[in-house]
Amino acid sequence: MNGQPVTVVTGGSRGIGAAVCVRLADEGHDIALAYHSDAEAAEKVAEAVRGTGRRCVTVRVDTADETDVDRLFDAAAELGPVTGLVNNAGMSGPLGPLADADAAGMRRALEVNVLGYLLCARRAVRDMTASGGGAIVNVSSAAATIGSPGEYVHYAAAKGAVDTMTVGLSKEVGPSSIRVNAVAPGVIRTEFHADPARPDKLGPGTPLGRPGEPEEIAGAVAWLLSPDASYATGTVLRVSGGR
Repeated sequence: MNGQPVTVVTGGSRGIGAAVCVRLADEGHDIALAYHSDAEAAEKVAEAVRGTGRRCVTVRVDTADETDVDRLFDAAAELGPVTGLVNNAGMSGPLGPLADADAAGMRRALEVNVLGYLLCARRAVRDMTASGGGAIVNVSSAAATIGSPGEYVHYAAAKGAVDTMTVGLSKEVGPSSIRVNAVAPGVIRTEFHADPARPDKLGPGTPLGRPGEPEEIAGAVAWLLSPDASYATGTVLRVSGGR
């Protein structure tokens, strides 16, 4: 894998995704920023990327729609061969006990959190195989092992699927010089939470005594995409304050 890094970041308009876009730009990546609905927020992140001297395209995408995914990667290819994918777009779905969850909300959450990751990874593998390799980082969650009882068991189950996908795909595409890893954040201070106070409520319960910041996850993602992680694949890197 040679030349200018070109990385696709899904869910790049806010929170962890936004922090990842800026961190990668600081490290020399051109960015294809995928967002679902907030064009204004996406453009603000794109401006921050361009402020580092890197290029950025923004694309409105439903990652659970394969036509949208192809359109995203086609736009990214205008920057150059895609060398990286950060699978980050996600949603929690219904909040509360599983017994109270509606099927439509769970179905949509599974489509975004699992099918969306698979579709983006599928296209990335096709492109990276043709261009000589690359790296994929899936944003998972500590929920995959904690289980998130009483909050969103279905979301935790989806992230468990992401961890399994990471391990399986890494073995499948390693011979093509494509690395596949995941980062599993704990409670991070972002707009992801239905209750904005949730990070400050749960953060003190971690061994480090606080919630994490998006930039702390972005650093882990950036490392996994970097040459320093050239021998790391099939790894789920937990960044959760010890929880």
